[in-house]
Amino acid sequence: MRLPKKDGLNVIPLIDVMLVLLAIVLSVSTFIAQGQIKVELPNSNQQSMPSDAPTSLLSIDKEGNIFFENMPVDIPTLRDKIFALDSKVLLKLEIDKDSRFDIFVQVADILKEKGHENVSIATSQQR
Repeated sequence: MRLPKKDGLNVIPLIDVMLVLLAIVLSVSTFIAQGQIKVELPNSNQQSMPSDAPTSLLSIDKEGNIFFENMPVDIPTLRDKIFALDSKVLLKLEIDKDSRFDIFVQVADILKEKGHENVSIATSQQR
C-alpha cells in the first residue's frame, strides 16, 4: 500500500495573514510618524482659543532640541526663519516644561530683536 504524495504546503492562508499584519503596521506607523514632537506642556488655569491667523510652530523638547515646523533647527537657522516670518503670522511656542530656560530666553531675544509680537505659548489645561 502506497500513501499519496502531498503536493506541498499551502501558503495562501499564511500570505493572507501577513498582508493583514502589514496593513495594520502601516496604518499604525502613519499615526506615529506624523512629525509629532513629544513635548509635555506646562499646566495653566487660563487658556485662550486658537485664532484663524496663519500659524507657524516652534517646539522645544525636553532635551533642548529646537524644531521649527517639525524640522530640527539650530539657533542661527531659527533666527533666519523667524526673520523671514511675516509679522502677521502667529508663532505658536510649544516648550516642554522640563526644557532648559536659557533656550527660551534665546528664542525670546530673537523675537525681540525682530520685533515679532504675535506669539502664543501653548499650555495644557490644569485639572
